Amino acid sequence: MAAGLGAGGRGAGGSQRGPAAAAGQRPGTAGAAAEGAAAGLRRHRHPRRRHRRPGAGGGGGRDPRPARRGRTAVRTVEVSAERPYRVRIGAGVRSELVELVAGADRVALVHPQVLSGQARELAAGLDARVTDITVPDAEQAKTAAVLQSCWDTLAAAGFTRSDVVVGLGGGATTDLAGFVAATWARGIGFVTVPTTVLGMVDAAVGGKTGINLPAGKNLVGAFHEPLGVLCDLDLLAGLPAADVRAGLAEVVKCGLVADPQILSLVEDDPADAQDPGSARLAELVERAIAVKAAVVSADLRESTSQGRAIGRELVNYGHTFGHAVERVEGYRWRHGDAVSVGMVYVAELAEVVGLQQPALRDRHRSVLTTLGLPTRYSGASFEALLEAMRLDKKTRGSTLRFVALEDLAVPTILSGPEEAALREAHRRVAG
Repeated sequence: MAAGLGAGGRGAGGSQRGPAAAAGQRPGTAGAAAEGAAAGLRRHRHPRRRHRRPGAGGGGGRDPRPARRGRTAVRTVEVSAERPYRVRIGAGVRSELVELVAGADRVALVHPQVLSGQARELAAGLDARVTDITVPDAEQAKTAAVLQSCWDTLAAAGFTRSDVVVGLGGGATTDLAGFVAATWARGIGFVTVPTTVLGMVDAAVGGKTGINLPAGKNLVGAFHEPLGVLCDLDLLAGLPAADVRAGLAEVVKCGLVADPQILSLVEDDPADAQDPGSARLAELVERAIAVKAAVVSADLRESTSQGRAIGRELVNYGHTFGHAVERVEGYRWRHGDAVSVGMVYVAELAEVVGLQQPALRDRHRSVLTTLGLPTRYSGASFEALLEAMRLDKKTRGSTLRFVALEDLAVPTILSGPEEAALREAHRRVAG
């Protein structure tokens, strides 16, 4: 890790039913809120389709120049949790960082080496003493050793509770930067500037921060809400195609659990959905963020899932098996790729236990395949994956719990499935 003083202004150096109706949720629960957010965005010209549709088998390393063929309007999504904040979505919104850190004497800018050029650009516009903290790329940044190094850098620079940490990068970078902010002086200000699709639609929104352990992913962390989130769509320029696809797995997840219009947008033109300069991708990002924001506004700390009422656990759809894949693969798999397989696994599991119809399982495979995302995994034994799943945060005691779907956008909690069902779902995914 490299650390030093950067250039700053003062210093050098389907179903039409939603989850509320289906799960018997009261107004205000996370599932109902997500459905409301999705309804508020149903303005696109593409018609919604049910899952039983015809044809369904059921300086720095990145170019910071504008990617958009036509500039889309800047959108704002409000997150009304314990400490309300705004998510700004649009081309050029990273310039608003100046306002978010106004009044701070020192700003720590945490980023991977590949984004050094963008980090210098951001630092140059700030009226603060900027401490540059370069961290490893991807999940390699989320370790106790890297966290300790960040703390040491803040101590050397004299950071106090009035100062701010900024995370510039993908989801792993913003997870780490947020945890640095959450733990320094018992919590200081934090801003996320995500630079990947995955970072924008998942990690940057919701206040979850943390690092990994050899025993499992995100086992050490804290809830720490940011001062704001700046999703600058220009920063997607030059993002590798594989990373765009991986991020879209989390977008598809939001479509499956809350906003089916997302699936129609993807299915109508998968290539356009993967184009960093398209209006379609911009809308997909906005819709997914709206789903996530509504869920965390209603249930920041994952405390309301009881019976058929789903709280923040809703956005963990596909993550139980997905995190297990990441762990057994030593975090070499992209998170979105693992979640893609995880969603197919839980769809197979739900079909095995009679919770959902095969057509919905088939639509999972269809929409993910059309994006080029993986839907099979045979790299580890069932026993190894089961051991990893038992460390999932949704587990209660020795009881495995999965977010599952009864129908499109009709979620439920599948608790304690029989091992025979778990094995059969694994066989289907591995085959």
